[in-house]
Amino acid sequence: MTKNSIHNLEAIASQVRRDIVRMVHACQSGHPGGSLGCTEYLVALFFEAMDRHREFELDGIGEDLFFLSNGHISPVFYSVLARADYFDPAELVTFRQIDSRLQGHPTTHEGLPGVRVASGSLGQGLSVALGAAQAKKLNQDSRLIYVLMGDGELQEGQIWEAAMYAFHNKMDNVIAAVDYNGAQIDGPTEQILSLGNLRAKWEAFGWDVLEIERGNDMTAVVRGLELAKSRTGKGKPVMIMLHTEMGNGVDFMMGSHKWHGIAPNDEQLAAALAQNAETLGDY
Repeated sequence: MTKNSIHNLEAIASQVRRDIVRMVHACQSGHPGGSLGCTEYLVALFFEAMDRHREFELDGIGEDLFFLSNGHISPVFYSVLARADYFDPAELVTFRQIDSRLQGHPTTHEGLPGVRVASGSLGQGLSVALGAAQAKKLNQDSRLIYVLMGDGELQEGQIWEAAMYAFHNKMDNVIAAVDYNGAQIDGPTEQILSLGNLRAKWEAFGWDVLEIERGNDMTAVVRGLELAKSRTGKGKPVMIMLHTEMGNGVDFMMGSHKWHGIAPNDEQLAAALAQNAETLGDY
């Protein structure tokens, strides 16, 4: 990656952050904290790492697929999809409105391009992703499956059932990531239900684990995804421990679980937009 390429990705990330705070502010509802924290990862994934078709096809044959498990961070997902030309960014203004395709959690019944599964009932995304990965193996399709989960979400037992399945079936075409920001809706994960040594847990379940220590640094994220891709096809599923900061890019939101699901007021919106001034064209 050249410095110019990284700058382009960072410019997209700045626009995505503008989209996130504007969407959540407009309807006074949604989840800005985790969305802001995962911006670099989703931008790097869709604009650099993934081999994806320009035209959305639900069967996903011959292309990399992404599944969002922690569906409450839909603002960042919708923004990235729009900026990646899956649909017109002008549609972002409909976020969480009645009859909009952009519901609070991603849904499939309205056929929003880029959304392959309804998500938001936490704990299910890894299982769905493994089903897609199994289908690719059966179809001799060499492309990869990506899935993103929240760290608080790992308190769901279904995650660990899926983890065992992935190792047992040598699902080495899967790259999973955990948004490891240490915060969930009720407070720090360590206080709500400690995850313990999370890396050791995934390794004990047979996964090949790597860490992106600076999950809000674009260069580090791009390099981490490149490393993860190099580890596929070797008999083990790959897990990325993605260390991020909730609310990253908006100083008064950073590091606080209180912004998990609270919308900014008018003054806070202006401040957030000022901190992400580079724009590719607001909707």
